[in-house]
Amino acid sequence: MVLDARIPSGPIEKKWDRARFELKLVSPANKRRFNVIIVGTGLAGASAAATLAELGYNVKTFCFQDSPRRAHSIAAQGGINAAKNYRNDGDSIFRLFYDTVKGGDFRSREANVYRLAQVSVEIIDQCVAQGVPFAREYGGLLDNRSFGGAQVSRTFYARGQTGQQLLLGAYQAMARQVEAGKVQVFPRTEMLDLVVVDGRARGVVVRDLVSGEVSSHAGDAVVLATGGYGNAYYLSTNAKGSNVTAAWRAHRRGACFANPCFTQIHPTCIPVTGHYQSKLTLMSESLRNDGRIWVPKTKGDKRPPNEIPEEERDYYLERRYPSFGNLVPRDVASRNAKAVCDEGRGVGPTGLGVYLDFADAIARLGRETIAERYGNLFEMYEKITGEDPYRVPMRIYPAVHYTMGGLWVDYNLMTTIPGLYAIGECNFSDHGANRLGASALMQGLADGYFILPYTIGDYLAQHLGERVTTDHPAFAQVESEVRERYHKLLNASGKRSVDSFHRELGLLLWDHCGMERSQKSLETALAKIPELRQEYHDNVKVLGSAESLNQSLEKAGRVADFFELAELMCIDALERRESCGAHFRIESQTPEGEAKRDDERYSYVAAWQRKEDGDGWTAHKEPLEFEYVQLTQRSYK
Repeated sequence: MVLDARIPSGPIEKKWDRARFELKLVSPANKRRFNVIIVGTGLAGASAAATLAELGYNVKTFCFQDSPRRAHSIAAQGGINAAKNYRNDGDSIFRLFYDTVKGGDFRSREANVYRLAQVSVEIIDQCVAQGVPFAREYGGLLDNRSFGGAQVSRTFYARGQTGQQLLLGAYQAMARQVEAGKVQVFPRTEMLDLVVVDGRARGVVVRDLVSGEVSSHAGDAVVLATGGYGNAYYLSTNAKGSNVTAAWRAHRRGACFANPCFTQIHPTCIPVTGHYQSKLTLMSESLRNDGRIWVPKTKGDKRPPNEIPEEERDYYLERRYPSFGNLVPRDVASRNAKAVCDEGRGVGPTGLGVYLDFADAIARLGRETIAERYGNLFEMYEKITGEDPYRVPMRIYPAVHYTMGGLWVDYNLMTTIPGLYAIGECNFSDHGANRLGASALMQGLADGYFILPYTIGDYLAQHLGERVTTDHPAFAQVESEVRERYHKLLNASGKRSVDSFHRELGLLLWDHCGMERSQKSLETALAKIPELRQEYHDNVKVLGSAESLNQSLEKAGRVADFFELAELMCIDALERRESCGAHFRIESQTPEGEAKRDDERYSYVAAWQRKEDGDGWTAHKEPLEFEYVQLTQRSYK
């Protein structure tokens, strides 16, 4: 397989314009003849569905939630980036491009990232026109705040509910097309497999999660907008339902999976409290604008934080990174938090926590201003922990958050299966080895509103009149395989619950392929994961039947996919013998403990293809070339 990224020629600032001109077009009359399937209704999926339907295509959307409004995109709190330069502080499209490439530790395509920065300015206008209630300054202009990895204020926000407000904007645009008859929505429906006919994606097999009915849907193209796979670790900031199944089943049908080891650890999460905790709660990175992060200078100091005097506190990020301070990128902040906790200076009952303190900000700005900026986040923290963050510092610790890996896509967002597209967090594009804060919402909406609607037409225009229906034998074959997988899980006469296996797998991944990885830890994981996977299929107990509502069966299928993905994550991490972004190999670090890249050997995208017999993977490499951003060792000091 040869990976063709299809990057347009010419200067980087002209590539997207050139691509849009050279892409084949579908006339308005012919758009009505095409059916597009979109799986996932978060920011990327809902915006794509609304825009494609507005253009005239017939769209079917599928989500496993009871409403598209419950997509995990609502959980994004802090904001969305755009190079508007409203603060007149030196921002520009090129600076946003530069910060994003640097923040991703030079492991993303320049062309894709520059396009993202270009499109960012249009996203804000689109969302304001939809009525998204962004925060505004006293004079009425849209407000901005800072996020990690940047020295300018380019993040637009709606208090701590930015993802929810943006999703409502995309949802209402999609709902308009539902009313117009151009979009069909199938809630509580899970995609279980991709149907490929003559080498092209032609439909999906889904299961109604209420009735258990398995059915097929045919289309001229399939778009996956199903988010990331952070829940492979069991404990993460993702919604409990978030999973990898749609993308993984597409991978099993031939779509390459890229950079699976690039999983982001978010530094600002409420620490784990107990063994049976089912998920973790994110506290927005925006809190690092005004909150100061510290730990006691003395190992084992267990005094209440307000009793520790200023001179006995270590504001370690401000000390180590004076230029960026508490706003260093997430990977840097996370590793430093782990380091001070490993030294025995962590806080809280478990010692796995650091303080995020707003005392200085409240004294400087007043409680009312802090409440206006972060009030709902403070309320959420108090409800979960029982502690008032206006009076005592928050306790935070890193946790699995976003995944930069995903299905490999070219410049047009098409996977290695013709007719199959992946958008938003579902693909590997744009963020490299580490996502900067407030860039996920930017990418999801850029892909859905402004990129896919152009690029998908180029593919469809070449296949006018080539209709396939669900009567094709390929659909019956895939349906049969789906049912066989379910019956295999149901027929296992084991004694352990699905969750017990998932928890064990997640802890194994966290310990051996989490914030730090080493050759020894990864080899240990690769020895244990196949054994645990075999035990899972032999000893799992799934109650109920496939012909009704059965959440245990839903989870069983998703966890089976996590086992396979976990193995590939560790293989990818073992092969990448460098440290870059969120991928930190202990053997590859500077004397100061920073990530040490190896550009000569690893400046590429690793795209993994599943072998035909299903036993293992073949790696394909897409070389990364940097013409506009000079390769340098990242420094935030």
